[in-house]
Amino acid sequence: MKSEGELKLGDSVTHIKGVGKKRAQLLEKMNIRTVEDLLYLFPRKYEDRRRAVTIMEAPFNEDVLLEVRVVTKQLGGNPYSKKRVLRVLAEDNTGSVEILFFNGKYLSEYFKPGLSLTLFGKISLNNGRRQMAHPEFHVTGDKDDIRGLFPVYPLTEGLYQGQMRSMQLAVRQTAQQIKEWLPESIVRENNLCDPAYAIENIHFPIAKRPVLESRFRLVFEELLILQSGLFYIKWDRERTYKGVSVGRGISVKPFLHMLPFTLTEGQMKAFGQIERDMERDRPMNRLVQGDVGSGKTAVAELAMYKTVKSGFQAVMMAPTELLAKQHLATLKGHFEPLGINVKLLSGSTRAKERSEILEALEGGSIDILVGTHAVIQPDVKFNNLGLVITDEQHRFGVNQRSLLAQKGENPNILVMTATPIPRTLAVILYGDLDISVIDTLPAGRKPIRTFLRYRDSRKKIYDFVEAQVKEGRQAYVVAPLIGESENIDCKSAEEIYEELCKAYPALRIGLVHGGMKQQDKDAVMESFAEGAIDVLVSTVVIEVGIDVGNATVMVIENCERFGLAQLHQLRGRVGRSGHQSFCILICGTDSETARKRNEIMCSTEDGFVIAEEDLKLRGPGEIFGTRQHGLPELNIADLVKNADMVEKVKDVARRLIEEDPELEMPEHAELKKRVKKMFGDKIQLRL
Repeated sequence: MKSEGELKLGDSVTHIKGVGKKRAQLLEKMNIRTVEDLLYLFPRKYEDRRRAVTIMEAPFNEDVLLEVRVVTKQLGGNPYSKKRVLRVLAEDNTGSVEILFFNGKYLSEYFKPGLSLTLFGKISLNNGRRQMAHPEFHVTGDKDDIRGLFPVYPLTEGLYQGQMRSMQLAVRQTAQQIKEWLPESIVRENNLCDPAYAIENIHFPIAKRPVLESRFRLVFEELLILQSGLFYIKWDRERTYKGVSVGRGISVKPFLHMLPFTLTEGQMKAFGQIERDMERDRPMNRLVQGDVGSGKTAVAELAMYKTVKSGFQAVMMAPTELLAKQHLATLKGHFEPLGINVKLLSGSTRAKERSEILEALEGGSIDILVGTHAVIQPDVKFNNLGLVITDEQHRFGVNQRSLLAQKGENPNILVMTATPIPRTLAVILYGDLDISVIDTLPAGRKPIRTFLRYRDSRKKIYDFVEAQVKEGRQAYVVAPLIGESENIDCKSAEEIYEELCKAYPALRIGLVHGGMKQQDKDAVMESFAEGAIDVLVSTVVIEVGIDVGNATVMVIENCERFGLAQLHQLRGRVGRSGHQSFCILICGTDSETARKRNEIMCSTEDGFVIAEEDLKLRGPGEIFGTRQHGLPELNIADLVKNADMVEKVKDVARRLIEEDPELEMPEHAELKKRVKKMFGDKIQLRL
């Protein structure tokens, strides 16, 4: 145990007064091992307890500060029980409030009539009586008064705000050991405050302005560490690996002339960027973002054509067997007339056929392999792999793209996603990739008409579905649950399937959900694709799935239970032909959040606009699962709220890495140390 003045930034948390083995284990769960780690655990918000309100003006169910006098107290329940309810009646000049402590026996002697208290908590109304359950309290004027701006920290189970505030207080003076570590030019150009000042004021605020100055500094430096690490990874790869130079002098015009459609301006722009990457002597690492139906696959085909005509092989990995088979059918139709051999490898490929494919692949007679996770198995070997394509990248774990890339000698990598990601977030999530955006849709596509309806309209909605089927069209019905739930008030897929079968016996209705075996799901969806099923009732397993141009209606039950980006993906299952398509959202609530989301869905089909709004409502972690993407955990920066700063810091980091790629200059030593700490094993910076 050390006194406050003896503590050092690198000391273990066990040196802090009041931190024993048990609390140190709880801190370890939060990756807090040292005094410095503790100082860099930042508050997520502040409670403003500076101004007391009167009992009668205090709003209900919001944290308030009260100054009251104790009038009476009553200890209820069995006198021999340890758990007894303590009721304290307190008042000010405007009214009274009842304070409840449900295990209050040990507090009974504390609340004496006439005692002046300061309370902090929420007031609720119960049978016309104002009540406050388990508030924080202190004797008014006491040195431990609860007034001021109080930080609220992220915690783990077993730790409490009071304990965390006490620990921060115990290490407060240690913050003065943090010296300026950013180059003077960056500090000056960006008007950054001193880091010790920032740490002091973020934990012990006395006014709003110092907190804002401190927050700006800490967000800036965290984003700079993140961006510098991403730029280093990119620079190191470009420097270290000589790539597959593909297609210099090879024209894709023969392939374009053979296609039954003309590529859009957006597709040609994206391919132009891909082509430039492929012709260089370093590996391409490019993300192609395109809204649902924008034609990413056609762009990928151009890259495959150029690769194969240069004497190399290509592989495309899809998240499901059904999607892989769909890609196979498209690629075979376009490539086999040109003498390009395309094969499929999946988990269900029979042993004899699999063995033949592996032999042909290693021998070089297969030009393009399409498959699922099966293509990254150790025994899958290529003769001369030049291009790796992953479709719907967010469906794969963070290591699977690199496992596939290791099948060749630094092949070109193309990542495709139909999940629109706002550019500011994309540069972080895919910081090691260059980004292309296909922002135009193929000609002849009609806008999908989107409508919001409520439960009382269900009969009319399904009558409309029946009418569309009679005109020769097909429909999807999506539900949030597989089966009925006692806890959640919403329609399940099984329930809807049974209802529709009973109410519309003339319709051929199918059911597919995540609880079914993969081959059973594929069989139902293939029947739908072939037109043998009129209405497909489903959970979100069809979010990324089959391309059925004849499907023109998407009904989404309990739409409030889906994210905006997910609703947009589901809507994208229709509108894939010249027929007018419809998306009908059935909402089970009239909440303000649901109303906002539904308005966005009905007002735009722009996936990037929808993604921006989804980020504002839910945040990046919840939507994309930042751990899945390998994105380092951030302590204070918010990629949505601080989007304006992301671009600014990106420019600073780029200049810094261009000037000193390995961060070897003395003025970059601390930045190098912090980059290594943030990225861990993901980055190999030479010390």
